[in-house]
Amino acid sequence: MGPDVPLLNDYKQEFFWKRFPQTVLGGPRLKLGYCAPPYVYVHQLVLFLTPWLLGGIGTALYQLRVLDDARAGVVSGMLMLGVGGTLQGLARCMARRTGVVQRLPSANNILADEEEVEFTHCVAPETVQFVVPGKRFMGNVVLHTLLSGALCGLSTWYLLPDRLGSLYGHTGMGLGAIVPLFALSWLTVCIAEYSLVVNTATETATFQPQDTYEITPLTRPLYVLAFIAVDLALSFVGSAVVELQVAAQVLHALFVGLPVLWALGMLSPLDALLLWAMEQTLVHGLGGSAMSTNIRLLVMFLSSVCVVVCTFFIPSSLGVVIFTVAMGYLLSQDLSQLLVLVKGGSSTLGLGWWGLPLSLLLLIAALTEAGLLHQLYSNSGNQTLSVISIENWGSSEVPPSPQGVIGLLLISLFVIIRLLREIQGACVLGGVMLNPLFPKRVTTAQAFRRKTRGLRVAGIIRRMLLNLVSPLAMIAFLSVDESLQKLHTVSLAIGFTRAFRVVWQSSEAALLQMVLVVIIRFAGGDRAVCWHELGTAVQLILVSLIINRVSQFVCKLSFALTVLITSWTESKQRRQSAGTLVALNAALCPLLLGVVALSALLSAPLLPLFTLPIFLVGFPRPLRSWPGTPGTACPCPDSVYYQQLCKRLASAIRPALANGTFGSCSPGTHYLGRFQGRLLWISVLERGYGYCTVNIKGLELQETSCHTIEARRVDEVFEGAFDHVERPGQCFRLLNPHWGNALTPCSLLPVRVYSDAQNVLTGIIDSPDHLRQLNSDFLKTLVWILLRYCVQEVTSGTRRMKGQSLQTSERKSQSSQHGTARISEPGPAVVKVGIDSQVRPESSSSSYFRGQDSSSISSFADWSDEDDLFGPMPVRRPIRMMVRTDEMQAELGLGVSLPGSVEIHSLYESMALSSLPTLRPLGLGLGLPTVDKGKDNNPPLTSTTIPCNSQPLHFTSPHSELFSLPTNWRTAPLPSSKLRVLQPCFPEAWFFFCLSQLVVESFGEGDFERVTQGLQEDRALRELYSQVVLSCCVALGADVQVFSPNLLFRLYCGDGPWTEGLEWLRTNKELHQLTLRAFRYSVKLLVDQASLGPVESLDELYTTLQDYHDNWFIGLVTDRSWQDSVVQEKPFLFSLGHNLTMGTYTSRVLSLQDNLVQMGVLNEEGVRGQWANLSWELLYATNDDEERYSIQAHPVIMRNLTVQAADPPLGYPIYSSPPIHLRCL
Repeated sequence: MGPDVPLLNDYKQEFFWKRFPQTVLGGPRLKLGYCAPPYVYVHQLVLFLTPWLLGGIGTALYQLRVLDDARAGVVSGMLMLGVGGTLQGLARCMARRTGVVQRLPSANNILADEEEVEFTHCVAPETVQFVVPGKRFMGNVVLHTLLSGALCGLSTWYLLPDRLGSLYGHTGMGLGAIVPLFALSWLTVCIAEYSLVVNTATETATFQPQDTYEITPLTRPLYVLAFIAVDLALSFVGSAVVELQVAAQVLHALFVGLPVLWALGMLSPLDALLLWAMEQTLVHGLGGSAMSTNIRLLVMFLSSVCVVVCTFFIPSSLGVVIFTVAMGYLLSQDLSQLLVLVKGGSSTLGLGWWGLPLSLLLLIAALTEAGLLHQLYSNSGNQTLSVISIENWGSSEVPPSPQGVIGLLLISLFVIIRLLREIQGACVLGGVMLNPLFPKRVTTAQAFRRKTRGLRVAGIIRRMLLNLVSPLAMIAFLSVDESLQKLHTVSLAIGFTRAFRVVWQSSEAALLQMVLVVIIRFAGGDRAVCWHELGTAVQLILVSLIINRVSQFVCKLSFALTVLITSWTESKQRRQSAGTLVALNAALCPLLLGVVALSALLSAPLLPLFTLPIFLVGFPRPLRSWPGTPGTACPCPDSVYYQQLCKRLASAIRPALANGTFGSCSPGTHYLGRFQGRLLWISVLERGYGYCTVNIKGLELQETSCHTIEARRVDEVFEGAFDHVERPGQCFRLLNPHWGNALTPCSLLPVRVYSDAQNVLTGIIDSPDHLRQLNSDFLKTLVWILLRYCVQEVTSGTRRMKGQSLQTSERKSQSSQHGTARISEPGPAVVKVGIDSQVRPESSSSSYFRGQDSSSISSFADWSDEDDLFGPMPVRRPIRMMVRTDEMQAELGLGVSLPGSVEIHSLYESMALSSLPTLRPLGLGLGLPTVDKGKDNNPPLTSTTIPCNSQPLHFTSPHSELFSLPTNWRTAPLPSSKLRVLQPCFPEAWFFFCLSQLVVESFGEGDFERVTQGLQEDRALRELYSQVVLSCCVALGADVQVFSPNLLFRLYCGDGPWTEGLEWLRTNKELHQLTLRAFRYSVKLLVDQASLGPVESLDELYTTLQDYHDNWFIGLVTDRSWQDSVVQEKPFLFSLGHNLTMGTYTSRVLSLQDNLVQMGVLNEEGVRGQWANLSWELLYATNDDEERYSIQAHPVIMRNLTVQAADPPLGYPIYSSPPIHLRCL
């Protein structure tokens, strides 16, 4: 769509302009969109001004000196408490009268904003419920009512005119300034009170999609109380604290602007504010990391606070050093993985149990070093690194201090580690230049590994320096600091706890901070006395904050300039208002810089409204941007590809993160991966010593137009860095051609992943020569599958037990006579054939009761669950008859019966046949004509059908029983003449060849030639397979002389034209699955022979089919087994498809192999800003139009992909992993 698509459609615009005034005023609905009686507006206006009126009573009593300031506030508060209680009681009373249970507050119920209310009179129940919807929980009724009284009373005290005059009296402000301040401040209080006890407005700053526990009404009152708390503190300590008085003056001025901040959504909801405050305190005040879940954040915050408290009360500086080093190391670990290791799960603690002693050795070394250095230099007059020692560095009279020497060592370490990190990636200098050392135009994983061997060595050296040398060097730097002697202050206790923690938690960031502290001390001289007085620990906290905020400012400014410039330079982003917006931003450049600086200072996202160059400060929130735990997605059939890729990608990311290939990997960083049609979004959630926690998302594979545009630009960005097409000119040869893009290439990752190849089968599937060969290949494949099926039945333990050799089986078999019961011992001892990994049939045999009336007792062995009405379900196994003797129990072979006997397979097999009741499946005769029970009810057999062979097969070979097929597979209702015509088509030579091969494979020892010869000479076995194979061929519809492409595709999909034979085949589900699989194998064989050449020998054909069986899944993409095979990492998958638009048939082959996945890092502030706009646009403006402007393709900031990658319900990734722990030590 064009760039001038409406930001909001007409319906949403009307909805927005009804909702926004309600948000500004705190809840009154003064614009309804339909005609309402005047008293509705009068009620809301009176309730809105009630706090001002009640506060005015207390103010008047104070000004008249009837009451002092405290009692005046109490009077106003009690009056407001009574009003609030009356309103809530009236609302609940009216709700009971009407019987309406309101499940959602109107603030979060979109339907409440849209419904039209029919008002009858001014105090009708519908009027009361419209004006005062009430609370859902009784606890909130009490809490909110009490809070409204306290708020009104404190506000009365806070805004007394005399108090305002005394606060600003010395500033020269007269009554003309006090009166507006008084009036506007009471307007703020009225807005907060209305949202608390009357009706809550929908906030522009929305963090949770639903306000389940009614937290939103508390947001505005608590901000008001926070402002009042400063004046309360000032009244207790007096005016001696100048800073507090100045803060009170500033906050009184800001108090007037609170409604504007609420309307713009700059102030966080309480839940987001609490999480943000804990995260900022944990990272910058306690040395921790942003956490992957809210629970982990809370637990880590409380644990860190307890460590600080303990540190403050430790009397000895040596004890403080030992304690903080040990606790810093422990808290920087992911201790939850220790629980996984103890429970016996798949531990990710580096080396498993071996990681525990190694970690203990490292901790002991750190503790020993810290204790010895502190003990040696704490009492030796050590002089902290300062300008005095630096100025006399070359003098022999003043030796250099230990901290100065260690400081120079830290600077050297930082330079080396930073250089080793820079040469790992594809780009250097923040993505401006391409790395000349990075291999270019590499297409295979093996070649990439070979060419990056030197870079991997550099990465390992960096890893050792960063994880082993740097922490010990930084601990030494802190252990000899003289500030440790002044530890019994809160600031130093917090500072050193943080310093010894961040050494482990984020070694690279800690190294940068200490290097800057050392450089400032070198360069500061006497001019930095105040800086030196702060102490090392406090300096590190300040440096950490400054580095973080400056880096955020740079990233936000880069994002803002990108949005601003591309709104004009990108033709598809150039709206009619683009010129005006660019001119306004240029004219108001200081304001733009102020907005960017404020958002960086608050660590809040820079929100581009509708992703236009209109920038606002979003409300502060955690780095994860979303309230829930990562791992929710919108799954679809394509999600399985990301599920397989996720595990492999996580293993490949681990060494890349450890070596520094991905740059400075800190929480809040986002990476984008690309392989063929797949796009992966990797978010770093948590980082500690030797581990990293990430979340991997998979974006949709069904590419839309917007998705395609951005995916194409992603490919261009990666090609410019990894393919490195030479450009003329030496100066610009190494410049990144896509430097301004939000995506900066990082590296290539060798990952074992499925490569997807789709080919058009024109010339193959429609070639008469190839299709003629399909008939023969199908018969051969079906013979091979049936023979292998019989062998697998043996290997599964249903016919034979292991531990018996071929000779034993042969001796036992030869002692029997043909035509009588033949007792056979358990069969072969060694089995080499594996169980089929593809689609297994539902049962080992299928019943033929569907569609015919039979009273054979043996058929009860094949009842399904719905037919098992007379007892427990019998175990499904081949039909055998048990013969008991005094010494042993033997089985009668399949298909061999005593004259006049009936085979049975049930729980009654040990009972005499005469004691069995006559059983008949329930409902079998429903709908059939009435018959005489004394006569034979079976239909007469004619020459046009093949009769059910109830006579046992008389095999001439004692081993033919191993390859015997179930009896009901020989009962196809097909014309015998048709089978006689097809009899010459049976591949007899192939049948004998397969028998010989399977005998060798299935039996561990014996005379193979003799057994094979006996099987090949058994005519009954050959006729059995000929009958079953040809019956399946005719029933499936594969007996045509030449297939058409349409028929071939339909048969491959299992959707052949209906015939009576096909219905019989589908009734025998197991046989149908085997036949369908054989046809699919033959189609795959057809495609392979057309591409690679014909099969030249029986041995080659046998090997090819064995390869299909072991390494391929051949079926349909829509099959559940296709997804299972992807998860199980089957080496190859094959499927047929039909492009209805082009009218062509296609093949799809997935090959599991090592491929190169392209990885790049995204501008994290750009991602946060777009997600902040998405949250505002969907949760507040409810702009869920699929064609809205803010979801259109933007190939520079990756707008469409960023929206997809957001957590549901706002985004729609098709796969999202739970937090994945990666060991990176």
